[in-house]
Amino acid sequence: MANPSLVKVSAECPHCGFKQMEYAAAKSSICRQCGRSFLPFAPKPGLKLRTRDEAPPPESSSILGRFEDFWKRQRTSVVECFDCKRKQQVSGAATSTICPSCSAHIDLRDYKITSGFSRSIRTRGDVHLTGKGDLASSSVVCQSALVEGRLRGNLHCDDTATINYAGKIPGRISARHVIVGRRADIHCFRRIRAESVEIKGRMSGEIVAQTVTVERKGALEGDVTARAITVEKGGMFSGQLVIGQIGLTQGELLQEQEPPTASKPASNFPETAPQPLPAT
Repeated sequence: MANPSLVKVSAECPHCGFKQMEYAAAKSSICRQCGRSFLPFAPKPGLKLRTRDEAPPPESSSILGRFEDFWKRQRTSVVECFDCKRKQQVSGAATSTICPSCSAHIDLRDYKITSGFSRSIRTRGDVHLTGKGDLASSSVVCQSALVEGRLRGNLHCDDTATINYAGKIPGRISARHVIVGRRADIHCFRRIRAESVEIKGRMSGEIVAQTVTVERKGALEGDVTARAITVEKGGMFSGQLVIGQIGLTQGELLQEQEPPTASKPASNFPETAPQPLPAT
């Protein structure tokens, strides 16, 4: 007998009405006509599937809550595939999607870690590591992260990584922006890479960034390589400082280098103005 999950059935896109064949076990899909993601076998609007012992869902008690739910369904965002880097537009209510180019799965969920967690995370959503959380994953890739608990592995954020934790961080941290909060007191064993780093609390470790700012009552101890560093009144910095373009990539260096000009050979004769030839 054939596996029922391998059977293909017709599914209709709720956005444009295009019908296409999908596996019966598919949880989500991409419309081949309009390119938008949808749930192939979701119940039609107006129909509610409820088990016999299931209680009815509570209605939102405030107008603000209803507006937030409505806005989340209407909002769209642009996400990039982890593998082929192709960008696509997805609904704000979607929890996952499929890349239309390489068919790779893209997780869109937000993660909130409140206890021990050891699985790797790769999502276009946000990660919140609470004070009671213990994130032992070897790799965490997300959009933004708020670290308030113990972080043991590497963390990469496409946007902002905010750290409000007191303790040791053995893994690497890379993000567009890194913010060390006022309650933070961290010791980083690995290098931190970012475009900008803001130190509001206490930190010791190595930083490679474009700009580093040590704010009032902030303290930074370690080696810093950056284009610019600012230490506000009341802040403290102790360590080795290298100002320059060491942290730039080879592509950025090639763009900023000026093309070499051909040098003229040195001559032992003095330069004289050109004289006209005599007429014949």
